Amino acid sequence: MQNLKKILYSALSLTFLMNVNIPVNSIEKEVKVYSGRHYNTDRGVYKKFSEETGIKVRLIEAAGISLIERLKREGKNSQADLILLVDAARITNAAKAGLLQNIESKSLEKDVPVGLKDKNKEWYALTRRVRVMVANPKVVDVSKIKDYTDLADPSLKGKVCLRNRKSPYNQSLVANQIINKGESETKAWLNGMISNVSQPFFPGDISIIRAVSKKKCGVGIVNHYYVARMLAGVNGRRDTLYAKRTTVLTPNPAHVNISAGGVAKYATNKNEAISLLEFLASPEGSKGLAAPTFEHPLKEVNQNEIVKNFGEFTSDNVTIEDLGEKNSLAIKLMKDAGWN
Repeated sequence: MQNLKKILYSALSLTFLMNVNIPVNSIEKEVKVYSGRHYNTDRGVYKKFSEETGIKVRLIEAAGISLIERLKREGKNSQADLILLVDAARITNAAKAGLLQNIESKSLEKDVPVGLKDKNKEWYALTRRVRVMVANPKVVDVSKIKDYTDLADPSLKGKVCLRNRKSPYNQSLVANQIINKGESETKAWLNGMISNVSQPFFPGDISIIRAVSKKKCGVGIVNHYYVARMLAGVNGRRDTLYAKRTTVLTPNPAHVNISAGGVAKYATNKNEAISLLEFLASPEGSKGLAAPTFEHPLKEVNQNEIVKNFGEFTSDNVTIEDLGEKNSLAIKLMKDAGWN
């Protein structure tokens, strides 16, 4: 009986210690991420963050539009702490919809260059993407194509292929042209370029690269890293062969887009979300995200030999915020020109 009492006493004492005397700093911290980035390599960056901070990252991935609609639908009940989106329009639209919150961070202000962050401190860029042209030298004279506006030249009749109007990358490119060239000149460019399109509009950048390679058209507009991924064999041997038949043409200056992040308006783990965003935007974090995906980090060029072979690029310095502001007008001009 005495032994039984000792056992019961010990069990009760252990239960008390487990449930009451828990040091506050031993409670597991976490951050829930809603991400529009779809790269398995990002998980390695999250893992490093967790190892350094002890903060667990819980990840939910979906298309950018789906994430925004989900956040609107969830409202105050949303579980999101940090939101990651690709393209200027998507991140600025998320801010306009009241889905993000203002944060204070000296490291984010230091690590993210001017023009790649929100003046209201609601979002910050993490990686950069260059909108380039991909051409087949057996179909078109690549020496005569130096800028996006050259795709409106009558000599390219029936040789231009484009991704459909819904592509946020194309919307941002048109917004970029409105800012750089003005509305009237952009209209003329769109009309000329669309008149050179003979194929149906494509659903994605990779399908454009394949079409150019197969001589279904001579030149198209894509994000640089799609070509790089194909050349690196990420999509398989056949796509590598397709990409090798094409030439990447980078305008100078070039239109640069981003992937970016912001803290969710109703984040329950705000401090942890800020810590992760700071890590992702840091030189180490940005390079960690960009290097394996062939994107460019915030402050340097991707050092992968495939990307370096595309040549150096100079950003035209249009701010991401300005691209977001011109998004609606860009969509209207695209529709008016027949860009389906």
